Amino acid sequence: MSFFDRISRVVRANVNSWVSNTEDPEKVLEQTVMEMQDNLIQLRQAVASAIATQKRTERQAANAQSTAEEWYRRAQLALQQGNEPLAREALSKRKSYQDTANTLNHQIGQQSTVVATLKKDMRSLELKIAEVKNKKDMYIARARSAQASLRLQELMGELSGTTSTGVFERVEDKIVQLESQNEVLSITSTDNLDNQFIALASGENIDDELSAMKAELANNRGQELPKLPNKEKGME
Repeated sequence: MSFFDRISRVVRANVNSWVSNTEDPEKVLEQTVMEMQDNLIQLRQAVASAIATQKRTERQAANAQSTAEEWYRRAQLALQQGNEPLAREALSKRKSYQDTANTLNHQIGQQSTVVATLKKDMRSLELKIAEVKNKKDMYIARARSAQASLRLQELMGELSGTTSTGVFERVEDKIVQLESQNEVLSITSTDNLDNQFIALASGENIDDELSAMKAELANNRGQELPKLPNKEKGME
């Protein structure tokens, strides 16, 4: 299974979990991006490790090739001096190091293919993460819009049902009750004010009536006083 097949499985698993468990889409998208970034970190580490291994193999191959060439020069020197057995041993050593160099060069070719594949996957994953990040806000907005639309439809369904009539009736009764209380308070306040003015006017009338009674009483007393006889006329 390729690396991107595993990434696709992770994304599909998150989406399936969202659909089956009705999870928060924002959390699902954030989790998906985080998992992709974790995979990118692991992929970068794999690329770095593969490159380091390739460089080490290249150094080993270069050393083996250099040693093989050194044994070849020694074989030439031994042969020039007429020492054929020594030249033969030198060539045997040279062949051993040359075989090692060839094997390492073959490994280098394989490692180069692995590194190139990992680099390609890493660049593709970086582009995919950037694409997901750019579209994440759009996905979240669409999910929120879908949730709001679903909630609105549920609410309208509740209002159009039989229970909505009772709800509106209770609301109307409450409004009527509040309006009645407000009207009673208004009437009571007006009555109190009217009563104050009536009491004030009544007090003024009583004062006027009391003053009139006092004047009448004083007048009556003045009329009832007896007349004294004129003494001077009696003496006459």
